[in-house]
Amino acid sequence: MLLLAGALVLLGFLYQAPLRAYLETRERVGERSAEVRALRIERRSLERRLAFQTSDEALVAEARRLGYVKPGERLFIVKGIPGWRRARARPR
Repeated sequence: MLLLAGALVLLGFLYQAPLRAYLETRERVGERSAEVRALRIERRSLERRLAFQTSDEALVAEARRLGYVKPGERLFIVKGIPGWRRARARPR
């Protein structure tokens, strides 16, 4: 009986390190899986942005932002918009 108890204690001692390593590794795998999921979501978002940025609509929007106009259009520069908005916001 004492020999059996000693053998069980020895087996428990011998399995302690591999069991700890297994549990730590399993925890790290869970963390990495969550990180991979987050990176996949970010990748999909970046792919959508890239698809939009290379579209004709994005090119036209950026050209408009830079002040380019299409042939035959007139460019109007309007100044004083912030002051006009403040004046319109005041109650009369």
